[in-house]
Amino acid sequence: MSYTIDLKERVALVTGGGSGIGAACAELLAKAGARVVVADLNAEAAATHAAAIGAQARGVDVASEESVTQLFDEVEAEAGPVSIVVNSAGIAQLPKSPEEMRQSSWDRIIAVDLRGTWLVCTQAGKRMAGRGGGSVINIASIAGSMPGPLHAYGPAKAGVVMMTSNLAGEWGRSGVRFNSLSPGHTLTQFIRDKIEAGARDAGPLEDFTALGRMVLPDEVANAVLFLASDMASAITGVNLLVDCGASITGGWRPYGWVPAARAQA
Repeated sequence: MSYTIDLKERVALVTGGGSGIGAACAELLAKAGARVVVADLNAEAAATHAAAIGAQARGVDVASEESVTQLFDEVEAEAGPVSIVVNSAGIAQLPKSPEEMRQSSWDRIIAVDLRGTWLVCTQAGKRMAGRGGGSVINIASIAGSMPGPLHAYGPAKAGVVMMTSNLAGEWGRSGVRFNSLSPGHTLTQFIRDKIEAGARDAGPLEDFTALGRMVLPDEVANAVLFLASDMASAITGVNLLVDCGASITGGWRPYGWVPAARAQA
């Protein structure tokens, strides 16, 4: 039996939709028939991508309560009630020791990645609850469940995962589903450019995973599409890992690492 996901007439809002994972999510939701609104701090990037996929575009600073409220007010006035939200807006972090990290940088990452997710979630949740349903997908990260030198980004994403679970319980009886999705290292155009420029080594990022490669943006978008759809109607409060198996490889280290590919017949 095969299934086709049809989101026709549903309004989907994607924050951080101007590039990277958010852009891939916006494109796939549009292909599934949703009326997509691409929202991004970079209004020009949002407009460019929206034009390419037949969507609407809005500028937004997710760290600002006023900006987020205005975004929802305008989108729902012009496009209709939002029934799907993908929270992909965020700031990445380069590995730094606590001694090297400026407090202002830590504050900004927390403000966007954690507070920003909260502001969008609460606007979406209360509106969806009043209408009896909706789906919110928060883009977290494996950095939220695996320790490392990302002393702002990791805690922010860990907070996103717990926040998602909390809100799933808060608004579940109102028909609103909240799920998070934790990608591993994803080969966005930004990372691709860094690798091609020699500023990033792809080797460790690929070897870190069970599948021996990085995640592709479209693979994250596929998971988002599933969670947004009625195919996931009984799924709420989960954190779905889309990481090519990065989360499982640590246990193999004492045994010499994950086995190499078998010879093909």
